[in-house]
Amino acid sequence: MNEMEMRNAIAALMPRAREELAELVAIRSVADSRQFPPEECEAAAVWVRDKFAEAGFSDARLEETADGSRAVVGYRPGPGADAPTVLLYAHYDVQPPLNEAAWRTPPFELTEVGGRWYGRGAADCKGNILMHLTALRALGGSVPVNLKLVVEGSEEQGTGGLEAFVPDHADLLRADAILICDTGNAAVGRPAVTVSLRGMINVVVTVEALGSEVHSGMFGGAAPDALAALVAMLATLRDDRGNTTVKGLDNSQTWTGDPYPPEQFRQDVGALGGVSLLGSGSVSDMIWARPAVTVLGIDCPPVVGSAAAIVPRTAARLNLRVPPGMSPDQARAALLEHLRAAAPWGVRVSVEVEAEGAPFLASVDGPAYRAMAGAMLEAYGTSMVTLGQGGSIPLCNVFAGVYPEAEIILMGVEEPLTLMHAPNESVDPGEIANMALAEALFLRRYATAGR
Repeated sequence: MNEMEMRNAIAALMPRAREELAELVAIRSVADSRQFPPEECEAAAVWVRDKFAEAGFSDARLEETADGSRAVVGYRPGPGADAPTVLLYAHYDVQPPLNEAAWRTPPFELTEVGGRWYGRGAADCKGNILMHLTALRALGGSVPVNLKLVVEGSEEQGTGGLEAFVPDHADLLRADAILICDTGNAAVGRPAVTVSLRGMINVVVTVEALGSEVHSGMFGGAAPDALAALVAMLATLRDDRGNTTVKGLDNSQTWTGDPYPPEQFRQDVGALGGVSLLGSGSVSDMIWARPAVTVLGIDCPPVVGSAAAIVPRTAARLNLRVPPGMSPDQARAALLEHLRAAAPWGVRVSVEVEAEGAPFLASVDGPAYRAMAGAMLEAYGTSMVTLGQGGSIPLCNVFAGVYPEAEIILMGVEEPLTLMHAPNESVDPGEIANMALAEALFLRRYATAGR
């Protein structure tokens, strides 16, 4: 089957891909039992297992991981033991929908608007599951490599289930090339692989100043205000230009790969007119090469329903992104010391570390990368570029440590318009089709690549 025949085969499979993505998006697989029933994740795992069993993974099964989530694993033998082995990765769990009122379409109902398919997980990462399935269906019985599969169920929660599973089951997932399909392209129609990931430190900082609420009229002005103290602490984490200023962390590194044009970035993030982008470096420097701290949430009275009272206790959840070359241990220690030192008025401060992960930098000079570059050029008609990503995938470092000889390629159907993790997440169906084609072409090229 030549490239055009393969492209036509994938085009014929896309109605099925849409139907099945709708089924999968409808499963509310948020891996947090405080928000959604755990049966939803169980249903998604079973759905994934059954579909890959139909696609030739006859031993596809569910394996329980350390955090209680279920990973789908499987093996599909190729033409022989001498053929290379490729591990396919994705995850079926999704972020919560957040503010459902902000969605223009129902979050768990795949809906087409303006040629894009909307729904939570449509891109991240259920769209990548359908990309794998479509590529395998297009190849039919002629997959020229040995295939392994792992689709996890708690990636979005950062609870480390699969990270703990891999070292204890090293032979189960061992491969020559690992396709981490949880990132995406530079833009629709611009193929890319991600070669750099920032690590992350998530903490909750709690500030206590009083035993209980007190009247702001009777006591305000002299009584220490926990919320005001927290705001003052958070303000020290950035300077006037928006640079992250955690004492002890270098915020001057530069990105040397393909740039992220500022005007495209403004459009991708939906920056309002007149609002400046942050930092003293380029966009690429700021999001791929330097530390960045974000306030994810604050415990405080809402505007509607608030009283004339001084807040005695409050907390904030912070996310610090750690670039390659920076130690997570160093970053964590610096952030905790910075927060404690910035606390005013002697308020009590406690900091709980929720999760952390190391940054990742891929090696790009092996046969798998060359095969992927050729496959993407053939599928898209334009050359593959290399990007960084501000997000974290701690599993990459686990794979790199357990399988040091394996090539790890980060790719997928996501691109800036997908709005992953936000309301109105969507996927361009053309990206599912083109990335499925690129994956299928890669598997054929890699089968004959020199190793």
